[in-house]
Formats: sequence, structure tokens, C-alpha cells
Amino acid sequence: MATLPQIAALLGEPRFNWSDPAPWSALEQELGIEFPADFREIVDAYGSIEINTQLYLMHPATHLLHDLGDFIREDLELWRDEDMVEYLPSRAGGDPGELMPVATATTGEAVFLRVPDEPSSPWRVLVQEFDSPAYVLHGMSFSEWLLAYLRGEDVTVCSRNFAPDRPFYAFLP
Repeated sequence: MATLPQIAALLGEPRFNWSDPAPWSALEQELGIEFPADFREIVDAYGSIEINTQLYLMHPATHLLHDLGDFIREDLELWRDEDMVEYLPSRAGGDPGELMPVATATTGEAVFLRVPDEPSSPWRVLVQEFDSPAYVLHGMSFSEWLLAYLRGEDVTVCSRNFAPDRPFYAFLP
């Protein structure tokens, strides 16, 4: 599994550094899941950010325009609509095998965490190309997926054209 220091070496030092678990606990209780530790660690370190003017990550304590809880609730409603269900390989939600929306990209991709079938199974990342019925399930954790993205590897969301020199981030308002 990729580590926060590996991500920080490419993206830059985190400046949010959230430590209060209360917003996560409330959101996890509402959704009936426990987010993977690597996802929480990264989002706690960086907060609600835009990476390479392309990829949006959100934190549950932001409570402004870019709150993870609000984003998930809205996206669950969107992806459960009868016109959208055909675009995903399984239902959007928090039950085993379902897909939890956690990020989005300006280039039209939606990023999901696939809830493991068994508690001991790993979480995986699924990226859906919003403008088509195409999706890719990546056999990697969120931190591994993000590290690959930051390296410019093709993980369905590709950063090469957005960060030709090196990855960068900015806080979302």
C-alpha cells in the first residue's frame, strides 16, 4: 500500500492535518460504512483540495461548498436514479459490493470506493467515465491509485496534460 510520505513527496506537504475523528464518525454512521484508513489519512492530511486543476478530494469537516458528506449524499442520489444505474457495474451505496462515490474530476470521471464483500477483503477504486458507460475497476487501494495518478500513470483519470512539471494542489473554497 502506498504511504502518505510517498504521496507528499510528489504532491507537496499537506497543510490541513485534521485530527478530530468526529466528522468521519458521523458520516460513517450515517452511511453504514467505515472508510478505508488510507483514504481517511490522505483526506485528513490535505483536506478539501483540487489536484492538478483536475481531481477533487473533499473532507467531511469542510462544511462549505466542498463537504464530503454533501457530495456523497448528492452523488448517491444521482447514481441511484433509474437513468444512471446502467452506467455502473453495481449499485451505488454502502453495502458489500456496492460503490461509494468519493471524488470527481473536471475531465468527467467519477471516483468510487468499492465496498469489500468481506470485512477482511481490500477496498478497491472504480472510476466511471461520466460521459460514457465505461468504467474501470482498479485492483488497488485508494492510496495506491492516487500515487499512480500523481506519477502520471493511466488510472482512468490521467494527469499528464494537467501537471506536466509536477503534481500540485490548491485548497477548495
